Amino acid sequence: MTTDLDELLRSLRVWAPDVTELPPFDPAAAPADPLPLFTTWFTEAVAAGQTEPHTMSLATADEGGLPDVRTVMLHGADTDGWSFASHATSRKGRHLAARPYAALGFYWPVLGRQVRVRGPVTAAPAEAGQADLHARSTGALAAALTGRQSEVLDSLDELARASEAAWEHAQREPDSPVPSWTLYHLQPEEVEFFQGDERRRHVRLNYRRKGGRWAKELLWP
Repeated sequence: MTTDLDELLRSLRVWAPDVTELPPFDPAAAPADPLPLFTTWFTEAVAAGQTEPHTMSLATADEGGLPDVRTVMLHGADTDGWSFASHATSRKGRHLAARPYAALGFYWPVLGRQVRVRGPVTAAPAEAGQADLHARSTGALAAALTGRQSEVLDSLDELARASEAAWEHAQREPDSPVPSWTLYHLQPEEVEFFQGDERRRHVRLNYRRKGGRWAKELLWP
């Protein structure tokens, strides 16, 4: 039985050759380390007008190995790893405490590009987490002060009251600490760069860490 959703899905087209032009990608010219290439691709995504290019999917697993995924914000990518933040008491925080390994996924459709990153995750020192929080907006601090992330909420009225109080607190005391706020670093063991092609000849370049160095390999699309 065909549903309205089925018909809508079948009507959609991705990278139709007659109307799509995606940038080329020469993996032979890629640097030895994935971080410079990620920086270049990120910069190009911003220049191309990609909406919220710093958002990414974060996949974790609970104690039983069951997966979970959500969209979070990239806070940095450097020699410490790819960084993001959350409450240690949140669902993702509990997952990472039990299984400190995760995967990230970036999708920049304006350029037909994806980047996938996975590896072990460590929590930065508490001072780094607080510095990260206080470098962000008042709204970010208010959201962190609201707290109770992933807990059951009785009503939207309760959220409105807690949020209003948190905003007043954040504006009154912009340096307020939030002890549960944690900065996490994912140290990559594998980074894949995917460049889409309108004829489906997608280029996939995979970096794998081997003995402290990076090995590069092409993957079939």
